[in-house]
Amino acid sequence: MTRRRPLLAAAIVVGLGLAVAGVAALSLVVPGPPLPHAVTLYVDEGERFGQVARELQAHGIVRWALPLVVYARLSGKDRAVRWGEYRFTAPVTPLDALARLAHPAPVLETVTIPEGLTVRQTIALLSRAGLGAEESFHCLLNDARFLDSEGLPAEGAEGYLFPNTYAFPRTMAPERILRTMIAGFHAAFPPDLARRAAALGLSEQQAVTLASLIEAETPNPGERRLVSAVFHNRLRAGMRLQSDPTVLYHRDGDDRSITRDDLLRPTPHNTYVVAGLPPTPIGNPGRASLEAAVDPADADYVYFVARGDGSHEFTASLAEHNRAVARYRQRLRDAEAAGAP
Repeated sequence: MTRRRPLLAAAIVVGLGLAVAGVAALSLVVPGPPLPHAVTLYVDEGERFGQVARELQAHGIVRWALPLVVYARLSGKDRAVRWGEYRFTAPVTPLDALARLAHPAPVLETVTIPEGLTVRQTIALLSRAGLGAEESFHCLLNDARFLDSEGLPAEGAEGYLFPNTYAFPRTMAPERILRTMIAGFHAAFPPDLARRAAALGLSEQQAVTLASLIEAETPNPGERRLVSAVFHNRLRAGMRLQSDPTVLYHRDGDDRSITRDDLLRPTPHNTYVVAGLPPTPIGNPGRASLEAAVDPADADYVYFVARGDGSHEFTASLAEHNRAVARYRQRLRDAEAAGAP
């Protein structure tokens, strides 16, 4: 009788141990509770895995931290965890969480670059999205070797950072981000467009510069080829382009109003002062404006003026243009009078 008691106690201890081990093993393959929203977990370099596991539990990604800590330490997999940023959008098992921490998928940052932004505005947008310091981007774009490696003119990358919606890993180097955007430009301006530009007497850079003016002048897809026709006709006739957006290119701030002094200011891009195209683009045009630059409408227009509703009135003579301007000014006066108390 006395011999059986130690054996029974040992059996109970072993049984309990096996039960605990079974529960612990089962806990490693049971997914956590549903996540009410996406959870981003930050693992610092050198952070102990025990703390990481507790954060997984605190965020509701796993149900229990202790079994995961024990398993990770016994298997040595806690040493494989890499620092970085991890995003969880659905329940996972502790083993799945551990595997993800050891083989992280890049966290993507989606950023939309609108058509017509300047290089400086584009870089500011990339920096605000957490994709790198502005200085890092500018340093690359001021490097003649970088520009040459991408087939860009020595004057800079203005016009060649293609506007689009991108999904960049947050860890992607600024150099790769810029090369991706420049590759987007080359895809949107293939050799066929370059040949069509040459047939019109334009170099690639001149075509991109013209496209940047078209992009800045009208948001209306149906007007781009008409605006292109006006500029081509003016260039052939030796007329100054007199494009308002070129006046604003060297101005800081968001004020878009233009004064007579602005029109007379002798900046390199002011087409009221300088003849021909500006020396560089004034922004980064989209695909439609690049195509319009080498495919102007068959029209004899040399003037256009805003109607005030986002569209423009195109005319072929100065007299017609003056009448269109008078109509535009009258609409402004009518609108002001209608809004007056």
